[in-house]
Amino acid sequence: MAEKNAPKTESKEKKGDDGKKQNVVSFQFSSPTVDLETLDVQTEALELIPKKVALEQEVLPYKLEDDTLTVVTYNPDDLQLIDTLSVLTKKRIKTVTPNTGDLHVFIKSKYENTAVQDATPMLSESLLDIIAPIEISKQDELAEASLEAATDAPIVKAVDFIITRAVQERASDIHIAPEEHVLNVRYRIDGVLHNTVALPLGVMSAVLTRIKILANMNIAERRRPQDGSFSAKISGRVIDFRVATIGTNWGEYCVMRVLDKTYSIIELEDIGMPQYFLEPYLQCLNSPFGMIIFSGPTGSGKTTSLYSSLAKLDREKLNIMSIEDPIEYKFDGIRQIQVNRAAEITFAKGLRQCMRLDPDVILVGEIRDKETAQTAVDAALTGHLVLTSIHSNDAVGALVRLVDLGVEPFLVTSAVLATISQRLVRRVCSKCKEVQTAPVSDQLVYKQVTGKEKTDFHYGKGCSHCSNTGFRGRIGVFELLLVTDTIKSMLSRGAGSVEIKQQAVKDGMLFMRHHGMSLAREGMTTPGEVARHVFTID
Repeated sequence: MAEKNAPKTESKEKKGDDGKKQNVVSFQFSSPTVDLETLDVQTEALELIPKKVALEQEVLPYKLEDDTLTVVTYNPDDLQLIDTLSVLTKKRIKTVTPNTGDLHVFIKSKYENTAVQDATPMLSESLLDIIAPIEISKQDELAEASLEAATDAPIVKAVDFIITRAVQERASDIHIAPEEHVLNVRYRIDGVLHNTVALPLGVMSAVLTRIKILANMNIAERRRPQDGSFSAKISGRVIDFRVATIGTNWGEYCVMRVLDKTYSIIELEDIGMPQYFLEPYLQCLNSPFGMIIFSGPTGSGKTTSLYSSLAKLDREKLNIMSIEDPIEYKFDGIRQIQVNRAAEITFAKGLRQCMRLDPDVILVGEIRDKETAQTAVDAALTGHLVLTSIHSNDAVGALVRLVDLGVEPFLVTSAVLATISQRLVRRVCSKCKEVQTAPVSDQLVYKQVTGKEKTDFHYGKGCSHCSNTGFRGRIGVFELLLVTDTIKSMLSRGAGSVEIKQQAVKDGMLFMRHHGMSLAREGMTTPGEVARHVFTID
């Protein structure tokens, strides 16, 4: 059906003699119009917007061309509606107005007469249903004014829905992100952020106030950063949520880290450590003293690897202690200490106190400063096995970072047994993976790393098991640097990271990118995943 160009309309509704709504057009603006009676509606367009959303918002999706979805609406200039539909459908939205007929009735009939799968409610549909009764508040309301809304049943249900769905979707983080016209709810799943729903911006105050009440935070403070936490029982499991907020240009931004308290320690073999890596690493882990350092950015799985390493030790015969900030998971047989600056318990002070409590093994959550670094090295040199993490790009960089923090090179070489660098890449979904011809970019990066040509790899085509992403879960990519006598000598005389790296390769070290490409060859991930997360290193 051709769209007619007409002056843009300010659409109003009135009831005729038969009680039905009629579209009243006043010629003030410019907007394309369509005739509902002759409109050819595409099924693939209807499938992009659930029936309930279409009826409530009075929008009819009728034409899909490439990445543009055309919808019929009485309100073509409603930017908030357009943004919401764009986030929901992941398409560009084009609007037209009806020049005849009752749009609401036409929407209902089209969905009823077209085979559209609408049996399973989408997140946006269900959440929009929940918040529908909420009175939209103005952004400049005082926090106290939104307190009443935050304790009403709809907003309580809405927040419960957001955190419950996050647990069901295996999300590690929940982002409540205000934009210019909408409040976006996003989940980080397998390391990647996914848009889930766009809420009206007016509910932001009530949503954030509800979260702050749960996390015991100051509901009146909207500009300064705040931290809090709360627990909830979801599907029979106790889940911890660590909350952080900060003011931004569009409003207060909130991120909740999801921590499953029923977490069980994962075996080193299961997190992806290769066999050629495991034997020398376990020899270091069974040493009575010395330091083992895990390096990598935030979210690279260092904490999981540290806990998995402790699981290999005899917790009955060894006194194992840890100093962490925060304690993410609690385990039997390990004495865990929480950093508490108000009580003057820092990493360094907590570590010094641990050394007075007859420990055999000490886990230091992270080395962030000179005092902690020096104390950890001292502990490793005085008969304790110290496991810790540090922020650096690669295994060699972890050694250099200790020296940069002010630890003497001869002490580093005496204390450190090995450094491990790691990243996480997404696993190809086991339910829908199939061998496909790889994109040229994947073929090139594989050849660049391995020197061999390979054109076919496993890719996930998308299914319900992986939420149509082609990936489900993640696996570690590792590199291990053993501090040999040669490397000790080089570090003591002030050699740089490039020189040490060259020697490590001569000693047999394989870079993370090589491990990653071996996983791609085995069908566990893709060359593109390795390139995105690992290939920039070295």
